[in-house]
Parts: sequence; structure tokens; C-alpha cells
Amino acid sequence: MSDSQTRTTTDHDEIRSWVEENGGAPASVRGTEHGDEAGVLRIDFPGGTGEDQLEHVDWDTWFEKFEDAGLAFLYQPQRADGGGSTFAKLVRR
Repeated sequence: MSDSQTRTTTDHDEIRSWVEENGGAPASVRGTEHGDEAGVLRIDFPGGTGEDQLEHVDWDTWFEKFEDAGLAFLYQPQRADGGGSTFAKLVRR
């Protein structure tokens, strides 16, 4: 059994790859957008909480807001048992 560790990155390809490998999609919280700008960013995983409150956005829109807000992506590459993980959160750089 391996240790459960987290990793922090700002690399767009790494983020997108991990999210898609774990069944997620880029999203924002409905009602928090401003004009054409995405709202509060989230990753939507199937069966996740608040699913009805999220609106999917394309990766370009998501990463534009990610960069503008000065965020980094903290995630768990895999669970301690070696299985896929859906643990991720956005943190300030």
C-alpha cells in the first residue's frame, strides 16, 4: 500500500490530464459569473455534491479564470490504496 500524498501544480496539461483521467470536467458555480467571465471555479466529478449548482465551462475559459485569479491546483494523484482519486482543491499561489 502506498502513501496518500498531494501535489500542487499550475501546469495546465497536468491539471487537465488528471481531471479527465478521473472523470471530472471543468465547471463554475452557477450565479457567480460576471458577464462573460466564469464564476467560482470547481471541478465537477460525477456524483459529486452540488452537481446541480455547477455549470460546465470549456478548458480555455476555466484556465483563463485560473490564471487571472492566481490559483494553483492541489490534488491527490491517487488514493493510498492505489486507486483513482477525486480529491482536488484550488489554492492561492
